[in-house]
Amino acid sequence: MRRVYRTTTHVPRELGQIMDSETFEKSRLYQLDKSTFSFWSGLYSEVEGTMILLCGGIPFLWNLSGHISGRAGFGPEYEIVQSLVFLLLATLFSAVTGLPWSLYNTFVIEEKHGFNQQTLGFFFKDAIKKFIVTQCILLPVTSLLLYIIKIGGDYFFIYAWLFTLVVSLVLVTIYADYIAPLFDKFIPLPEGELKQQIETMAKSIDFPLTKVYVVEGSKRSSHSNAYFYGFFKNKRIVLFDTLLEDYSALNKEPAEGEDGENEETKSKTKSKKQGCKNEEVLAVLGHELGHWKLGHTVKNIIISQMNSFLCFFLFAVLIGRKELFAAFGFYDTQPTLIGLMIIFQFIFSPYNEVLSFCLTVLSRRFEFQADAFAKELGKAKDLYSALIKLNKDNLGFPVSDWIFSMWHYSHPPLLERLQALKDAKQE
Repeated sequence: MRRVYRTTTHVPRELGQIMDSETFEKSRLYQLDKSTFSFWSGLYSEVEGTMILLCGGIPFLWNLSGHISGRAGFGPEYEIVQSLVFLLLATLFSAVTGLPWSLYNTFVIEEKHGFNQQTLGFFFKDAIKKFIVTQCILLPVTSLLLYIIKIGGDYFFIYAWLFTLVVSLVLVTIYADYIAPLFDKFIPLPEGELKQQIETMAKSIDFPLTKVYVVEGSKRSSHSNAYFYGFFKNKRIVLFDTLLEDYSALNKEPAEGEDGENEETKSKTKSKKQGCKNEEVLAVLGHELGHWKLGHTVKNIIISQMNSFLCFFLFAVLIGRKELFAAFGFYDTQPTLIGLMIIFQFIFSPYNEVLSFCLTVLSRRFEFQADAFAKELGKAKDLYSALIKLNKDNLGFPVSDWIFSMWHYSHPPLLERLQALKDAKQE
């Protein structure tokens, strides 16, 4: 793809009607910078992981965890306590080594191309908060999972799978109501024409909508999004304020002197037109609701849980093999957490790559089906224009290498989606 970004410097003929040369060049440079960053950060990750394995980093951290838990009065028989200390140290190490890359991505690449809206203070406050919330969820869940594996007997993999199923459903249920508001402000969509149109469209397809929220994503980034969540008869829709042309803070002129902005910055902010019109927002939601109506969400959950069950079953088959532990430097002990890490992260790695590709292919199929659903709702024309606007707002590059696209893109390239909508748009 980097070759495509470098060499495709002029707007292709088929894109002439939907993208101007200035936007095309901006998107090309943005994606080229992202690709370069991805290459170096990925290379660092591979080198770091290889050095950890070659230098015995995992057994070293396990022994250090045992020393720390021992100082606290928990001997070797308290394996779960030692596992939690190990997990805390491992995630802390990962957070520290990943921090420079995250800073560079946010304050160099995203800042350079006009997407970053965060201050340095906001960034660090957000990072600390994410780490704490993650530990508050990860450590108790892991301790219960290890305990279930310990006492589960020959069929522990069934109980472990059922436990992870329950945890995932609970997290999906509470995330938007209790976890996401810790990081972003959610407010109900004000009464008005857009809200009435959303409720009418939801009712027309029997979508059990209960609330519509707007999240202030513009405090973090100018990228836009929309999603729905909830189970059974309690569905909610969340719209990023950056998706709404009439609502985005990025389209409003700051008050004079606000945040020390100069006139040049104000002019830049005022001239930027972010987001979609109401009709286009409805078309985007029509696409999202299509995922629900066509059962894509349920199908993804079923596939995920089938895969989870298979992985736990294979884990039960492999966990007794001492040679697996010995290969990673564990000769005298076989901790359950280390077994989970070895088998799920390393042994299953080839399988996970194949599964990821299959899910990417399925996701692209689902996206075309959701577009077709929005088309059936009479939203083809508005979805067509919305996809173009969102591509421009997010500086998506519309030209892609077909092999790279097939392997990595969970959404079809812009031109393919527009072509599928074109006939209906012209009707």
